[in-house]
Amino acid sequence: MATATAQTTGKPPQRELERRMLRQMLLIRRFEEKAAEAYALGKIGGFCHLYIGQEAVAVGSLAALRDDDYVISSYREHGQALARGMPATAIMAELFGKATGCSKGKGGSMHLFDAAKRFMGGHGIVGGHIPLAAGLGFAIRYRGEDGLCICYFGEAAVNIGAFHETLNMASVYKLPVIFCCENNRYGMGTAFERVAAVTDVVEHACSYDMAAELVNGMDVLAVYEATRRAADRARKTGGGHPTLLEVRTYRFMGHSMSDPLHGVYRTKEEVEEQRKRDPIAQLAGKLKDEGALSDAGLDALDAEVRAEVEEAVRFADQSPDPEPAELTAHVLAD
Repeated sequence: MATATAQTTGKPPQRELERRMLRQMLLIRRFEEKAAEAYALGKIGGFCHLYIGQEAVAVGSLAALRDDDYVISSYREHGQALARGMPATAIMAELFGKATGCSKGKGGSMHLFDAAKRFMGGHGIVGGHIPLAAGLGFAIRYRGEDGLCICYFGEAAVNIGAFHETLNMASVYKLPVIFCCENNRYGMGTAFERVAAVTDVVEHACSYDMAAELVNGMDVLAVYEATRRAADRARKTGGGHPTLLEVRTYRFMGHSMSDPLHGVYRTKEEVEEQRKRDPIAQLAGKLKDEGALSDAGLDALDAEVRAEVEEAVRFADQSPDPEPAELTAHVLAD
């Protein structure tokens, strides 16, 4: 098992990439903050799982992929959807349950889809979408293409039988799938048991004939480099190989909006300590230290992002509700 850290020594500056990733992380952060506010005001119903703190995982990984690659995720997928390039207006409208939402207001927070972006949705059943990723990988291999599928899931999914079955199948068929475990330490269940379970899976990934890396998920450049290596393995001529990435990250919010801010399972002090590793602050600090970004430049970027989010809220507020006929729009005839 390799441990991924950001490697920049000897490489040419990647200013454009780094600035783009900083903007995307800021967009996710401000979008999620506004989503929390809208939920508290009753504009968003149902479940709502925020991504605050984990931005580097979605942004770093998707920056390493192509537009024709497939993306599939669990229910905490706002960040992946935004990083994939789905409009903030369409996503916010979906959270508001409006007809202009990316799933026409019928999916909500946990079920964002955009087939044109090859974003194959968020899925509410823990681990339920992992076999679907294998299906997407099989389709790619069957058609003789060099694309891939990246599959995001939390550490709680490693207890699901389909997780192990899918990894075995992906290895046997050499499917071009990147299995990205976003280990935020507090999956549904006992935290430390979850961490141990994931680590055990990664340590024994060789039994699946699968590459595995342990990645610092609070470092967007580390995530980018690890995903780039995994993508190269998946696209390998003559039959690529799947990869399991355990990305150690941390969410600053509760499990969902129904969870207290810090939950009853961790202390405020722990969360504040983890905030010192904020991926946005880390990348912004790096750019400042290298003279590539000023405080004024960061403020301008943040203002630009905030304006985009405010427009998304305005759009969602003014959008119409779905028509009653939409309830049966996709019902199959007998």
